[in-house]
Amino acid sequence: MGSLQTNDRSRFPDPVYRETVLRPLFDGARHHHAEALRRIDRAHLVMLVETGILDAGQGAAIARALLAMEHEIDPAALAYGGDVEDYFFYMERELKARAGTDIGGRLHTARSRNDIDHTFLKLDLLPRIDRLLAACRQLLAALIETATRDRDVLIVAYTHGQPAQPTTYGHYLAAIIEILIRDIERIEAARGIVDLCPLGAAAITTSGFPIDRQRVADLLGFAAPLQNSYSCIAATDYLTSIYSAVSLLFLHLGRPVQDFQFWSSFEVGQLYLPNAFVQISSIMPQKRNPVPFEHLRHLSGQAVGRARAVVDVMHNTPFTDMTDSESETHEMGYQAIDVGLRVLDLLTATIRAGQIDPDRVAVNLSRSCATITELADWLVRSEGLSFRLGHEIAADVARAVVAMAGDLPTDGYPAFTTAFEHHVGRKPAADAAEFARMVSPEHFVAVRDRFGGPAPAALDAAFAGYREALDGFDRHATDIAQRQSAAAAELERRVHEIAKGG
Repeated sequence: MGSLQTNDRSRFPDPVYRETVLRPLFDGARHHHAEALRRIDRAHLVMLVETGILDAGQGAAIARALLAMEHEIDPAALAYGGDVEDYFFYMERELKARAGTDIGGRLHTARSRNDIDHTFLKLDLLPRIDRLLAACRQLLAALIETATRDRDVLIVAYTHGQPAQPTTYGHYLAAIIEILIRDIERIEAARGIVDLCPLGAAAITTSGFPIDRQRVADLLGFAAPLQNSYSCIAATDYLTSIYSAVSLLFLHLGRPVQDFQFWSSFEVGQLYLPNAFVQISSIMPQKRNPVPFEHLRHLSGQAVGRARAVVDVMHNTPFTDMTDSESETHEMGYQAIDVGLRVLDLLTATIRAGQIDPDRVAVNLSRSCATITELADWLVRSEGLSFRLGHEIAADVARAVVAMAGDLPTDGYPAFTTAFEHHVGRKPAADAAEFARMVSPEHFVAVRDRFGGPAPAALDAAFAGYREALDGFDRHATDIAQRQSAAAAELERRVHEIAKGG
């Protein structure tokens, strides 16, 4: 031993280390991880008894002590005193005080804080993911309901911030629905990585004892054990996968929120939020401020930023057990999910409450000549012109109608005949009534009945697929809940049997 170590008379913990590291970690553990550690102790005990690593008498003594601790210790009321390193050692000390040092110390056979830590971190993360997925399904249901209700409600679709073409609100929401379905699938896939149990890896390489890792995973409600023991204590892809998926979810949701705020502006007025969602100005009595969209935008940004922070912490970290991937990093992730739940609840409510203002849509469609593309298409189909020539005629008509501040269906026919004769050298076959019908927004939508289009038949087929996807997500969530409920009941039953000497 070196001279520095020989002469080192300092005592653990140093006061600064205690306050900056140990106390925050203890408080985080008692707040977030106490219940998960309780379940881990129970499941590990059952496995040790069932495999014969502990005999029935030893198991009974430990089980009775664990049950007593659950009744006698309130984690929320604990205060860190610095006399133990962390929450795990505090609970082990309490176990030894009740079961005896020798018997109490036997619970830690064939395990390590390494595999315990990653197991309780996963156990704490899974219900948070499940709450997030439940809120996603609620939003998905609201989007499908609203899109179905407003399947035929016209809106102005914008590109580059300018009016482009008419479509329907149902068609616009269907685009959001499809992205949300893919986001839910990404989160469910990431959840599958979280749902693999690390317990039994011990420090790194499993154990020389005849442990049953499958039994522990089953008792804790995991889908299966995580196979490679080094991966159990070193891999962080369960973190990077879930928080990458979470960041994408809220990045994607933030984009239509931007549209909704633009649509609800005084100048556009396409989307109306009822008074229950509108705040007033403290000085300007005429103001209606649809502030949910502002909150949705900045809360979505917070969710994205906090989720990305978790992923960034993993960058260039060693491929081994390390504190970077443990409690305090997880707490940042919990904040991302918590703020994300606020986004999902608020967005669900605003989707259900918001309504399209048909009068403002009609005005904006009229002023923008947004149906003019169909004129070019119609000239190709009906007059046999090339699309480029049809496009030039349509552009002339649009310029003339906009210059007179007119309405394309009612005021555009004279400009159309003039442009057509100029480019083609003859009169068009269509009369004024046919022209008005052909450039109407209703016709524009109706003829776009191809796969993925806004016409009713195309949308109805899409909605059927969306409902099927939602039903599948609901069934998957039910299956997981039933598996976890059965595991909890089995764990409760076996611990009490063991406590009785059974």
